Amino acid sequence: MKIFSGNSNRLLAEKICDYLGVSLGKLNISQFSDGELSIAFDENIRNEDVFIIQSTNPPAENILELMLILDAAKRASANKIIAVIPYFGYGRQDRKDRPRVPISSRVILDMATGLGVDRIVSMDLHSSQIQGFVNIPFDHLYSRMALFKELKKLNLNEETGVVLAPDVGSAKMSQAYAKSLGISFALIDKRRPKPNETEIANLVGDLKNKKVLIIDDMIDTAGTICNAAEAAMDNGAISVTAIATHPVLSGPAIERLSNSKITKVIVCDTIEMTEDKNFDKLEIISVASVFGEAIKRIIDGTSLSSMFQEAKG
Repeated sequence: MKIFSGNSNRLLAEKICDYLGVSLGKLNISQFSDGELSIAFDENIRNEDVFIIQSTNPPAENILELMLILDAAKRASANKIIAVIPYFGYGRQDRKDRPRVPISSRVILDMATGLGVDRIVSMDLHSSQIQGFVNIPFDHLYSRMALFKELKKLNLNEETGVVLAPDVGSAKMSQAYAKSLGISFALIDKRRPKPNETEIANLVGDLKNKKVLIIDDMIDTAGTICNAAEAAMDNGAISVTAIATHPVLSGPAIERLSNSKITKVIVCDTIEMTEDKNFDKLEIISVASVFGEAIKRIIDGTSLSSMFQEAKG
């Protein structure tokens, strides 16, 4: 077994290797003067099980880099090639929701499988149906395995805490957290007049004198989560903590979160956080142990589903 990393999230890859007690493999990624990528494995991988760690968040070069690494591994006679994609970019484009558009998440998976990938591992997909786009094993991991311990420290109960789902799409995830933490559940009925813009229509649930946890799979422009936080405070909440797996944080997100009524923003390291994305309210929880344990179990041939049962507490 050997683990290699693209450039999108090398820090997480190093943490995963630390968890497993192995060294990160030698992979040379450079650019020619015209900007074209040059990929080369700097060690023998013949008959090895090769894990490639690469999130596919923008820029799109991260996707191309992953595809070229997969092809290089196949041509170097790797035994099995496992793509570990902590954040699956384009996961929101999972269906044909209007005429003459691609199903972009399917396109990315078609490219990966066409290049001979044997297995895919990802975390908190925006739509779990994406697993069905391929006919190879697709392991869908959950960040709550890492986040649950942190949230338990808040010592909340049915009377003092509530998980607020910022939209119907995140209701299932929010209900799972509420059940595991033993606290209340509430829901916002959201309308989306146009992409990256949201407005609140209704709020279902009691937030008065409670500490509110808003949980979603990602924070992109932060409009949804900031609107939900404002609605929570307007409905009597004591404080609001925002929790998300993937810190996309595009456009006005940093400014919105910094100026919002949110007390703390807890995210995972599925996307590498550059210095310009750090702000005072931000707390980062590593999911390296979750991916590390999944890789260990894949190599050992033991059950991954037992990890999920442990995460339910």
